Amino acid sequence: MEKSQEKSLRAMILLLEDPDEEIFSEIRNRLLSLGNEVIPALEDVWETTFNNTLQSRIEDIIQTIQFNATQEELKLWAATGGIDLLHGTILIARYQYPDLDEENIRHQIELIRKDVWLELNPNLTAFEKVRVINHILFDVYNFTGNTSNYHAPQNSYINNVLESHRGNPLLLSILYSCIAQGLNIPIYGVNLPEHFILAYRDEYTLRDTPDDEEPILFYINPFSKGAVFSRREIDTFLKQLKLEPNRIFYESCSNVEIIQRQLRNLITAYEKLGYPNKVEDLKELLHTITYHGESFS
Repeated sequence: MEKSQEKSLRAMILLLEDPDEEIFSEIRNRLLSLGNEVIPALEDVWETTFNNTLQSRIEDIIQTIQFNATQEELKLWAATGGIDLLHGTILIARYQYPDLDEENIRHQIELIRKDVWLELNPNLTAFEKVRVINHILFDVYNFTGNTSNYHAPQNSYINNVLESHRGNPLLLSILYSCIAQGLNIPIYGVNLPEHFILAYRDEYTLRDTPDDEEPILFYINPFSKGAVFSRREIDTFLKQLKLEPNRIFYESCSNVEIIQRQLRNLITAYEKLGYPNKVEDLKELLHTITYHGESFS
């Protein structure tokens, strides 16, 4: 940006302190239309002014720009099929941590993936592959379920989970499945009510029609250190919840549905903590991708 443009932009930002609401509203809208590129200039003015009103208005504009950017990225991600689950969950983390470095997150997960890869060989059975993943994730890296602070928002942000090695069932499942799929191991999320689990899909059995049952070898519970179980345990769990068996409780769900559930979990967490503004923001993000179907919280 040229010096003259920088001066012009700074002058525009300083007009935010104008007491005339119409002037403030017009300047705010013009700055919002510039998007992320105006944030450095806004931050520079914020750091050099002692005007509390101006600082507060700048903070609001920066947060709105960052939220709009996250919303647009999430919309594009969902509209193109939500192929990259890790990118989807990073976008949700960016809501709370706008400066989050995606490459750093990917690097941390790649290190874990490589450690798993070193322990694998082509002769391992599906169960043996899961045992290797479990060993690396839960014994070597000591990931565990956060049972003492189950509903805390930090359990739903991938950067926090990687830092603390603690998370809720959904985020541990996202981490687990991203590592597995990065190794071409067919492990996918299952949208079970009041819990989230994984399914190991039988890669050698194909469904002749979409109505055929998905070929699942077994299920995995990352929240319980990767415990393996069968369809029978899901039947028992559903009976305890007094729910009728439904196909979606036994088969893999889409990445979009997983991110919907992540948003629902965060909405619940912030409702419990009493943060109505965050609840509204997250509901708006959820609305952005609801046309892809319902999920269970």
